Amino acid sequence: MSEASAANDEVLPPTLAEALIADNFDQKGGVLTVGGIEVSDLAKRFGTPLFVYDSMLLRRNLRRLRDAVGGRVDIHYSVKANPNPAVISIFVAEGAGLEIASAAEYLRAIKAGGTPERIVFAGPGKAAEELDFVIERGIGEIHLETDIELEMVAAIGERLGQCVPVGLRVNPSSAAQGGAMRMGGKPAPFGFDEERLVEIIAEVRKRPTLAFKGIHLFAGTQILDADVLETQWRHAIELARRIQTEQGVLVETIDLGGGLGVPYFKGEQNLDLERLSQLAPPLFAEAASTLPSTRIILEPGRYLAASAGLYLTRVRAAKHSRDQIYAVIDGGMHHHLAASGNLGQVIKKDYPIVLAGRLDAPAEVTASVVGPLCTPLDTLGRKVRLPMPETGDLVAVLQSGAYGLSASPVGFLSHPMPAEVLIDEGEARLIRERGSFEQPITPLP
Repeated sequence: MSEASAANDEVLPPTLAEALIADNFDQKGGVLTVGGIEVSDLAKRFGTPLFVYDSMLLRRNLRRLRDAVGGRVDIHYSVKANPNPAVISIFVAEGAGLEIASAAEYLRAIKAGGTPERIVFAGPGKAAEELDFVIERGIGEIHLETDIELEMVAAIGERLGQCVPVGLRVNPSSAAQGGAMRMGGKPAPFGFDEERLVEIIAEVRKRPTLAFKGIHLFAGTQILDADVLETQWRHAIELARRIQTEQGVLVETIDLGGGLGVPYFKGEQNLDLERLSQLAPPLFAEAASTLPSTRIILEPGRYLAASAGLYLTRVRAAKHSRDQIYAVIDGGMHHHLAASGNLGQVIKKDYPIVLAGRLDAPAEVTASVVGPLCTPLDTLGRKVRLPMPETGDLVAVLQSGAYGLSASPVGFLSHPMPAEVLIDEGEARLIRERGSFEQPITPLP
């Protein structure tokens, strides 16, 4: 056999999209299925654009993470990742706590079955009205991030006759940096600088209406390296140990934040749970030996929800412009800003995108996948390898269960909201109705 023939016979590794479909979904006759239901049936029943979530995958992701980190960690779902109450309720039913960043998320958490004592409230600019709202109704912890917030919570507690449980969010030193979006080791709006921690703890303890519970560190997000996570977590545990031993202050909780990543782009790999399972349980066992009264919280959102969802759209027109092929779809950045690259990407890269009804067709062209908005920013894929797109084709954007609809400018150009559907035990349930021209933005049920 010639070298050229051998090269032609070489089996190429799966693309990221192919790997994600194999791990999370299935296909029948080249049609992508979610929870056993063909996306063509979902599109026919609910229309497009459409967000689809699989409850089995939501549960699986939580259980896998629990197994990897061990039983000493209390996992709280970060509601901001996907705040639909139907999604939140899946995690509540699995015994997870919740992390919120607004009073509206508090209401969604309660609506989904969450209990106040299992909710923590973080965010750098909480309004007095929000603080008053959640304190009056009950809250597990409020994570203070500014001096004025400390004063506001103390005053609200005094007015309501309550002692409010609080933690301190810490802007950690550079030793805890890591992740695609670093949130520590530099000036930041998030939390108190680590070097001020002794001072701030003393201020909290002066207030009779504040009960110091612990610390919250969140040094970075979209982390795909288990060793980076272990380094950050160890830093938080060591900081809590110093507070307790040097200041004589009981640290009841250590909130390690979230930050666990998922692969979105070519060359990225899943977070290695096997490696995490080697690193995390010994670390937390060591923490338990010196901090026996301390509860450790992990608050992932993206990691739990992203892979369980997809954004399903339909090609309205396929066109050539000079040497470029375009698939013009009925959805876009107004529903999925993150996939367009306009939610923090400096260099725009493509999410995994497939023609969901033609998975068995060869990818023969490089196309741009663009939305209906009159701006060049409305581009979900720039150089996507696809079969030649045709009008009516279904296009699926994978890894869309987190930071999709809720992180997007849904009011831009007043296009209607997409529907949201949850697949549970083989049944598809509408969890947000589609908008209309008369009422583009629809409330949650």
